[in-house]
Amino acid sequence: MAFQRTLIAGAVFAALAQLAAGARAQSAPLSTVTVSANPVAGDENLQILTPAKILAGPELRAKVSTSLGDTLSGELGVSASGFGAGASRPIIRGLEGPRVKILQNGMAVADVSSLSNDHAVASESATAQQIEVLRGPAALLYGSGAIGGLVNVVDNRIPSALSKQTSGEAELRLGSVNQEKSLSFALDGGASGDIGLHLDGNRRDTGDYRIPGLAQPGNPGSASGRLPSSFTRETSLALGAALIRHWGHLGAALQTMDSRYGIPTAEKSFIDLQQNRLDIDALLKAPLAGFDTLSVKLSGTDYRHTEKAEDGTPITYFKNRSLENRIVLSHPSWSGWQGSWGLQSERVNFSALAAGSGRADTVPATRSTMLAAFAVEQRSFGAVTASAGLRLENAVRQPEAGLLRRDFNLLSASAGGLWEFSRGYASGLSLSLAQRAPATEELYSSGPHESTATFDIGNSAMKKESSRNLEWSLQKTGGLLRWKINAFLNRVGAYVYGHSDGSKVNAAGQAEADGEFTLRNWSQAAATIRGGEAEISYNQHGEGYSLRAFADTSRGALDGLGNLPLQPASRVGFDLGYRQGGWRGALNLLHAQTQDRLAVFEKMTTPGYTRLDANLAYTHPYRNSQLTWFVMAKNLLDQDIRLSTSVLKDSVPQPGRNFMAGVRSAF
Repeated sequence: MAFQRTLIAGAVFAALAQLAAGARAQSAPLSTVTVSANPVAGDENLQILTPAKILAGPELRAKVSTSLGDTLSGELGVSASGFGAGASRPIIRGLEGPRVKILQNGMAVADVSSLSNDHAVASESATAQQIEVLRGPAALLYGSGAIGGLVNVVDNRIPSALSKQTSGEAELRLGSVNQEKSLSFALDGGASGDIGLHLDGNRRDTGDYRIPGLAQPGNPGSASGRLPSSFTRETSLALGAALIRHWGHLGAALQTMDSRYGIPTAEKSFIDLQQNRLDIDALLKAPLAGFDTLSVKLSGTDYRHTEKAEDGTPITYFKNRSLENRIVLSHPSWSGWQGSWGLQSERVNFSALAAGSGRADTVPATRSTMLAAFAVEQRSFGAVTASAGLRLENAVRQPEAGLLRRDFNLLSASAGGLWEFSRGYASGLSLSLAQRAPATEELYSSGPHESTATFDIGNSAMKKESSRNLEWSLQKTGGLLRWKINAFLNRVGAYVYGHSDGSKVNAAGQAEADGEFTLRNWSQAAATIRGGEAEISYNQHGEGYSLRAFADTSRGALDGLGNLPLQPASRVGFDLGYRQGGWRGALNLLHAQTQDRLAVFEKMTTPGYTRLDANLAYTHPYRNSQLTWFVMAKNLLDQDIRLSTSVLKDSVPQPGRNFMAGVRSAF
């Protein structure tokens, strides 16, 4: 069957290559890209409210992995939760889960990945055109779920500009550490003169990945060679169309995703995931006097996944149905001020039901609603560019079974300035307040979670979190040599965290010395997160050699109660690149220090590690297309890498040495 799928993948790739022969090659993308998730769109180097990193083009293609967390784990201030190959979520400056918002084209992904580390992000990096990482005070645009930052996956499935000829790309990739076989493609074209069309898809199949040593250090009885239940299978397909006229555009996109991936715990359970999604996007130019654009977005998602035992017996059914809409009016300069005003609403129906009884044994079925209004403005005062914004939000949690209904009024505000004190040199300062309503699982959990082996107890009386963030930056943005320094201090009132004293219980929550579940209570306390980041680069976009060095660190502590759990290790990294004609190559070295700043209930100090990666690609014309042949190697030193941010760090190492090869066609 695997051989048959490989033949099918090859046939599809060949067909796309033939289509490329009849299409015109696209011009190379500009080195300066726009942050689409920012209200005042602009260059990533000029952001005030939300310092940004954008992955696009060859850089993105070289970093794409089986999960969004692993794809972004080498970026400044970003680490990954590391729950096996199938489920790894980005962690931004030590904040994770419901504090990091995951978006797709500016709208919520609407999965349940923020609820637990074993839940995958229902968005695919392989078909993305760019991925935006926005750190810091991003809550003004996207609400309380972005208190720690956000990631926006941009795939342009709803066309906004007409394409005179068919264009796109396709990629076939093979990997050694997990027998990876993957195929992805994207096509853009048009019909009837003013109709834009888009089609993209992805198929990935990986087996259990190889590990350098023992799954559990010092335990010869634990797995070795390959990590059991670390496989992944995923298929996604999306179709979009839009009417594009001089007045703007109106379009829609349909997406379907099916995924199956293993949970690398002793139970060897796995997750079957399905998501269907509908997006509608309308943009009207000059809708009213004094306004540039009116944007209306609507997104409806039907998400479900089933947690299954090793033999395929269903354990828990998770469902999440959501409907979100955003209306944004943008205006040009009014007395020097430029910005956007908006309204946002969201309705979510969530349930997690036991397969055998149909009861809500872990988290009760809950209806959540959100309504928000926001405004963001920016103005230049000579050498100083100032930004300010305000967001007012109401969030409601309405559980079934007669539990307490909660209603939260939330305020987010931010102000900042960027001073260009010399040509190409600037310093920025921003201050923000962001409030977050506790998530459903934090309020109402009361039962076992098989995949994480925890018995979670929520607290329906929890208060809203209030984060006060101060950030300073210094940067050089012009010339071949560029650098930046960021420092931040985040004080969080009523910080929600999972506390455990190691007590063991059975599936009914009764204390047992050898119980299969660890008791975890959701609690609140004041917390402080502080840290810094630095990066220096040379010739990042030109031909010849390029260099980059970076370092990041963050420390989180509960006031008077010790360290926050699952804190990222301090890291330093060095990248050496080369571009000349059709050749492109790079060496990437990342060193993470030992992480011994443990919470009072954590037991394992995470050893430091050094990860060495390399890639080499050659691009040449083939008829009217561009073919890129590439080879990549990850973890060349075959290090036993444990992530301090993973709840399974004592039993789930990261993959060992991995060699990949593939070909990509752009037309």
